[in-house]
Amino acid sequence: MDAEHRAYFELALITGIGPQTLQRLLECFGSAQNVLSASTDRLMEVEGIGPRLTGLIRHRDPKQADEVLRNCDRFQIRFVLPIQPEFPALLRTIPDPPNILFYRGQLSPRDQLSIAIIGTRHATQYGKDQATRISYGLAQAGFTLVSGLARGIDAIAHETALRNKARTIAVLANGLDSIYPPENQELAQNIVKEGGLLLSEQPPCMPPKRGMFPQRNRLISGLSLGVLVIEAARRSGTLITARHAAEQGRDVFALPGPVQSRVSQGCHQLIRDGAILTQCAEDIIESLGPMVQDAKIAPDRTIRRPAELQLNEQETTVLNSIEFDATDIDRIIHRSGLPVARVLSTLSVLESKHLVRRSSGRCFLRC
Repeated sequence: MDAEHRAYFELALITGIGPQTLQRLLECFGSAQNVLSASTDRLMEVEGIGPRLTGLIRHRDPKQADEVLRNCDRFQIRFVLPIQPEFPALLRTIPDPPNILFYRGQLSPRDQLSIAIIGTRHATQYGKDQATRISYGLAQAGFTLVSGLARGIDAIAHETALRNKARTIAVLANGLDSIYPPENQELAQNIVKEGGLLLSEQPPCMPPKRGMFPQRNRLISGLSLGVLVIEAARRSGTLITARHAAEQGRDVFALPGPVQSRVSQGCHQLIRDGAILTQCAEDIIESLGPMVQDAKIAPDRTIRRPAELQLNEQETTVLNSIEFDATDIDRIIHRSGLPVARVLSTLSVLESKHLVRRSSGRCFLRC
């Protein structure tokens, strides 16, 4: 670990320095090393930094960071900082990204193509069946499934991903040295074993506390292009994640349920408030907008919008023949190598999926 990473690590572990405070400090001083070496007077000039935080920064104990590093080695836990390129791209876009992420498993650029699936811990058979069905559809399409490793809908989403050889991410509210709830210990082990990921912003040996769960929920939504809610009561904690998603600019999807079902009332409220009524995986895929950055899903295939996952070979060929600047239809026909009639019919399909648009009578461009 170089000096700047070490300084950032120490700063991130100081109690009371949240994500927004850390960002202000870094913007003011330019680097973590500069923050740690700043004078009391200079620190006090930063908005939100009072005598207490100034004292914690000036008199920090490097042994705290050493202990966290020892625990990481002990429990085979790694960490990534926002200043490192491996830090999840989607989390960089939220207002309060974590100061540090601890993880077990593998980080992957493919996680830009992620959907969160969340819901009640007390799922009905209807909820379980629909969670399995929609999770399967998203897994088959190539999405990473994100959830919180809780009982009920969360566990079903993770398990469905694993059964279908898809990638899944579990975000915990406590340190990764222990699994909560304990009955999902084997599920957590299987996630790591099968190439998935366990994440937490809490250091090892931090037990779960009630207030950490809402904080954790912003990471579930932040890691995802959209959040699907499957069964939630009106006062469910699941709705906190949906609220985070809306505030982060993520799409919110909700599965309708029986009108008299208590655990569907929260979903119905979300739909009334503007969430996208969802009946199948295709509803989600077709509704998602452009990603933060292009995702490479195969050595020879990169996508910009999730709807591209639903294209057949011919549709993909025509789409790849169109540039982001206006492309004349003759050039599209030439580049695709397909007959004129097929190109014309395929362009109509791509227009209906909002992947291309006509810029003039004979030209198309990618959306």
